[in-house]
Amino acid sequence: MEPTNQKFLERVVSQRALQMGSSFPCQICVVGFLCGVCLTSLFLAALTSLGTYGFGGISFSSISMGISPLNSSSEIINVGTSIDCKFKLKETEKWVVSQQRKTESDDERVSLLTEAWGALLTDKADEESEFLQRFGLSKSSIPNAPHLDNCKLSARVKKRLDTRAGAERFPPWTTWKGSLDMFPATAANEQIRHFRHQAISEGAYPPWIVGSDEENYPLTRKVQRDIWIHQHPVNCRDPTVKFLVADWETLPGFGIGAQFAGMCGLLAIAINEKRVLVTNYYNRADHDGCKGSSRSSWSCYFFPETSQECRDRAFELMQTKEAWEKGIIKGKENYNSKEIWTGRIPRVWGDPWSYLQPTTEINGTLIAFHRKMDRRWWRAQAVRYLMRFQTEYTCGLLNIARHAAFGKEAAKMVLATIDREWPKVITNKPKTDIEEFVWSNHKPWVPRPLLSMHVRMGDKACEMKVVEFEGYMELADHIRKRFPHLNNIWLSTEMQEVIDKTKSYPHWNFYYTNVTRQVRNIAMATYEASLGRKTSTNYPLVNFLMAAESDFFIGALGSTWCFLIDGMRNTGGKVMAGYLSVNKDRFW
Repeated sequence: MEPTNQKFLERVVSQRALQMGSSFPCQICVVGFLCGVCLTSLFLAALTSLGTYGFGGISFSSISMGISPLNSSSEIINVGTSIDCKFKLKETEKWVVSQQRKTESDDERVSLLTEAWGALLTDKADEESEFLQRFGLSKSSIPNAPHLDNCKLSARVKKRLDTRAGAERFPPWTTWKGSLDMFPATAANEQIRHFRHQAISEGAYPPWIVGSDEENYPLTRKVQRDIWIHQHPVNCRDPTVKFLVADWETLPGFGIGAQFAGMCGLLAIAINEKRVLVTNYYNRADHDGCKGSSRSSWSCYFFPETSQECRDRAFELMQTKEAWEKGIIKGKENYNSKEIWTGRIPRVWGDPWSYLQPTTEINGTLIAFHRKMDRRWWRAQAVRYLMRFQTEYTCGLLNIARHAAFGKEAAKMVLATIDREWPKVITNKPKTDIEEFVWSNHKPWVPRPLLSMHVRMGDKACEMKVVEFEGYMELADHIRKRFPHLNNIWLSTEMQEVIDKTKSYPHWNFYYTNVTRQVRNIAMATYEASLGRKTSTNYPLVNFLMAAESDFFIGALGSTWCFLIDGMRNTGGKVMAGYLSVNKDRFW
């Protein structure tokens, strides 16, 4: 093992030396060092032409006033040394120039690839075409972007997984993920089709849950399956099917987190009363980014909570007085605020919240029990179901955010693996089966491990204890003591002063969305109005989903937004990552 370790060490040192050598300051130092060597050689050569004298046992060159013959050895040394140094200097200068050009060329290629990926993300085909033509590129000549998702393909696959397969009771939920069950060889195999049918009919668990039961809140996979069945009756026109139709909360001062929490309460009522929940007007989707029927609808951002057939039936029944009188259909107006916000949690699955794992730490102590464990468990289940599948629009928003944050890093990684002459030299290879059917299910690349941090300040001080950014960073350092390879933070905050303070932490890599932030404390509603409806909805949702997918999370449980992020993580395989909070929920 020792020779192997030695070789590995030599390789690491040589690679590090090469990296250091490629930097311009280091190249200047090399030139200076070689010049010093040359001057020293000239000086020593000059001394050899002089006489010698000694002090004790040490001999030194003495000064000679005579003129040495031209063909003396000392003169030859002087001339040879001078020529040699001039040669070395010229060679070093050439090397430095070549390294500068190489670095500039690498930077240009990184910029070109980053911009090319960005052009492919634009909604405007003419701008994309103009960019590609200007640089003589085509879509096929641009390497795959590891940090971007194929949103059209992803939406098609998820549509299949949210729709019943023929007369089956469930969608094609099997132990196979993504596109793998569409592989031609398996799709045509009768035995495999038989087992696939059996798995579907027995009700495999839904594919939007990641991880085992131990990595999620208790009964998460069963609960998600049961909610989907409840929300998707086989026959929406069956007289026994009842509905609850509700708009999203629109009262002034209600933030996006409060809207989510309110709809979680309405879903609980629907399950308790055996009704299908149908969401209606969603004011945050009332902008020009949401096209067609998805405008003003939850379905702009996430898959609808029920089937289109049930939605059509519910809106049809809303027009009949008899349906209202018989209670076949109800609206949000039929319930008071207490029933919606603090109503009875569904007991269909018993009380699984009674054995939640204590993975939340506040002030260095794990919280094993609190008064609202049932509500925490239920909101986690409800928000996970409502956000089970992202639409193509939301997928595109995440692509744009990841590209802005990680695009250059991704380009450097990719360019290190392809021909150095790209884009002059292009090697196009068709996708193999494993790329198309297996690897396509992998999530887009982000630098990991990644810590998400939501710093809530501003007007939230009237509802909870507000903690300065330094307090959040202390918790980040606490995590890094255990995981020293953690260097990356996805930061979400509405305050510009928090962004400014990141400069005081040079040993962390901070990523955040490019959006105008508050420079002083103002009401959140006023701040959102200044951004406009589209921006004030899109960027928080991006931060929310990035937090749900990060390896670690630091937030404030006193914030409903952080509370819901925690719920998404605890139903997304992140239970054992834990949660460090700067404060506790005000209702605990």
